[in-house]
Amino acid sequence: MPLFYLLYLNKVWKLSDFDIGKPLGKGKFGSVYLAREKGSLIVVALKILFKSQLINAQVELQLVREIEIQCHLNHPNILKLYNYFVDDKKVYLILEYCLNGELYKVLQNQNDSRFSEKQSAIYIFQVADALNHCHSKDVIHRDIKPENILIGADGELKLAGIIV
Repeated sequence: MPLFYLLYLNKVWKLSDFDIGKPLGKGKFGSVYLAREKGSLIVVALKILFKSQLINAQVELQLVREIEIQCHLNHPNILKLYNYFVDDKKVYLILEYCLNGELYKVLQNQNDSRFSEKQSAIYIFQVADALNHCHSKDVIHRDIKPENILIGADGELKLAGIIV
């Protein structure tokens, strides 16, 4: 389990605990930013969701359930949700940062927009292993696509998009 997770499991978080960097992506209910936790200097992805949009879409209970689920999915090929916190207007998810970004963008930059057979086999195994772990916990990922598969610092895939 990552050191960040163990050190700060019971901490009460607030936005001022982080230095916010560049945007990493935008979703239906908010955005994801590169962030650095000020105490440890550990780099994370901070997903910021707007409560008003979650309420309007009637997905706030779904979000709560998905946060609970993802906190308990501990697998090397599943994006780690370290923790979360809320304020009056937003929900903040502290996520593992994947240095190499989305599989989709990496795929677009490949020759002929495809990976080698060997690389594809490695990636397929990693995604299948992550999905097998989800299924063993009675979790079904309902939005598998290259944009929801991230690439970590060591080239390993991380299944994301489990949360709204």
